[in-house]
Amino acid sequence: MLEQRFLLTSPAGHQENTLRRLINRAAPTIFGQYYDFREILRSDNVVQAFQDKVPLFDYDTMHRQWWHMSLNDVENVTWKGRIKFYALSSGTAGAPSKRIPVSDDMQRAMRRAGFKMFFALPRFDIDPQLFTKGMMMLGGSSDLVDEGGHYIGDLSGINASKPPVWLRPYYKPGSRIARIRSWDERIAEIVKKAPEWDVGFIVGIPSWLQLMMERIIHHHKLESIHDIWPSLRVCVHGGVHFEPYRKGFEKIMKHQLIYMDSYLASEGFIAFQDRPDTRAMKMLLNNGIFFEFIPFNSNNFDEEGNIIGSPATLSIGEVEENTDYALVLSTCSGAWRYLIGDTVRFTDKSRSEIIISGRTKHYLSICGEHLSIDNMNEGVQKVEEVLNVSIPEFTVSAIKSGNFFTHKWYLGTDVTVDPSKVIPVLDQRLREVNDDYGIERASVLKDIQLEVIPVSLFYKWHERQGKMGGQNKFPRVLRHERFREWEEFVAANR
Repeated sequence: MLEQRFLLTSPAGHQENTLRRLINRAAPTIFGQYYDFREILRSDNVVQAFQDKVPLFDYDTMHRQWWHMSLNDVENVTWKGRIKFYALSSGTAGAPSKRIPVSDDMQRAMRRAGFKMFFALPRFDIDPQLFTKGMMMLGGSSDLVDEGGHYIGDLSGINASKPPVWLRPYYKPGSRIARIRSWDERIAEIVKKAPEWDVGFIVGIPSWLQLMMERIIHHHKLESIHDIWPSLRVCVHGGVHFEPYRKGFEKIMKHQLIYMDSYLASEGFIAFQDRPDTRAMKMLLNNGIFFEFIPFNSNNFDEEGNIIGSPATLSIGEVEENTDYALVLSTCSGAWRYLIGDTVRFTDKSRSEIIISGRTKHYLSICGEHLSIDNMNEGVQKVEEVLNVSIPEFTVSAIKSGNFFTHKWYLGTDVTVDPSKVIPVLDQRLREVNDDYGIERASVLKDIQLEVIPVSLFYKWHERQGKMGGQNKFPRVLRHERFREWEEFVAANR
């Protein structure tokens, strides 16, 4: 009995229980009947039976075959009941937004996850008085678009439209300001009201948080954000790797903040940092999402990040540390064996802790260099350290150069930096963290090209695409036509 209880509460046990609950709940749906979920539940090995019967889906196939019915307000398609909310995924700058279903069950799951994260804060040695302070949550507008039978909007806006009861007394900027659709107008209201609030926490995408604080400081003629929010001690961030923003944050702070990472995607709340002294996040294994993992290598994905065939997936008990995996989700919003587009790496399997190592479509391997976003972040962070500059934004692409290839980088910073001093530091660090890159740099991957541009150009690009604020972030890798458009934009606006 003790052994059985241990198995049920192990990571694999939690995940099997989660999958059983998901399948049982969705069994009466059109999707559940099509794939005979009740038969899967009768199997001796539910996980294996589920993987054998249900194929892998990306957004296009899931939308084309199933979600288009839900968007026409058909009930019980891939999840029980009618889907009332759809999150517009942040996507990449300029790319069409995807509409991800957000069920009532998923909203409850996200609130549970937020509650767990909030109660992990005492592990970070926080003064208990801080829990009485305001929490500035900078996201998308909560004034959602009514499409008749359902609403669409940024996931943060969907969550802000009905914050949990326990949070409402502390929630800033408050429901009135959160409903303003224009990002600039919403920020202007926050700037005006900032002196009235005693903010202890800030929550959001680092780039937009930094821009908000800089505008507050500029408007009120301050030296630091702590001149107006002296209680500010905690930053809960997500969406992108934080390190490129750290120097920019430190420049506008009087006191060191506690930084807490989170992994909240449009598809669900996946993980959060539940202890200090690590940048890894603990996966939520018992909260409405079943996870699978595909080794992210050239056998399973091509150089554009497209999946090859139908590769085998691993469950939580089969993964290894320090290996990149493409993440596959089955959720209580009716996503089934769905490739989210992110890659993750386990840093501590016993704790089920991960980092986000990149995106399946946002890595460079034009000649076998296998350069991940995590590698790129390491390189940019080294440049920041050596040259003592803040580089909050960057993007890169691989281009053909005669019979060889090259990487072309755009680094965003507000100080004058000589590219000839950046390139050797960046290149050396990339060689250190990625052996494949070092090998290719000695053969077909020739000199790095690099331009240093104002950070404001990245924000202007967002503005041109209508993607200011919320969960939007600039893609670290641009390919083909998107890169050509970006280069033309930079040339015309610098």
